[in-house]
Amino acid sequence: MANQPRWQSMLMLVLFVVICFGVSAVGAQFQPGEWYQQLYKSPLTPPNWIFAPVWAALYLAMAVAAWLVWRSATASRILPLSLFGLQLFLNAIWSWLFFGLHEPGLAFIDIILVWCAIVATAVAFWKVNTVAGVLFLPYIAWVSFAGYLNFEIWRLNP
Repeated sequence: MANQPRWQSMLMLVLFVVICFGVSAVGAQFQPGEWYQQLYKSPLTPPNWIFAPVWAALYLAMAVAAWLVWRSATASRILPLSLFGLQLFLNAIWSWLFFGLHEPGLAFIDIILVWCAIVATAVAFWKVNTVAGVLFLPYIAWVSFAGYLNFEIWRLNP
């Protein structure tokens, strides 16, 4: 918002970062553990150490994107930020379904919903701020890949 004091804008950026990494912390409550190690997986499954830095970068990009949309001075930011909240919620419950409940089938349904919500958010963000939309493209790519990995685990472990 153009007439917002700089400190308020920076405070909102910090708030979006805290929200995004808060969702990450919720997901981190459900660790892969021994159950995950014993599953049959796609040969394309990356090593476990890759996931934390990739997700950290994605959550940071999401926070910046949401902040850029929030900074717009129009009412058109309401739907994009609502979609942002929806995709974060769906993202948060995936870890619970997959690692917490050991339900890759339910997690796969959730990841399809996550993907749809991410795409909707990216399109809505793009209409308000092009950079915000672009910041969602790596997230779409990663969740597409994660969806494939989730599906393969579900398929290979009946």
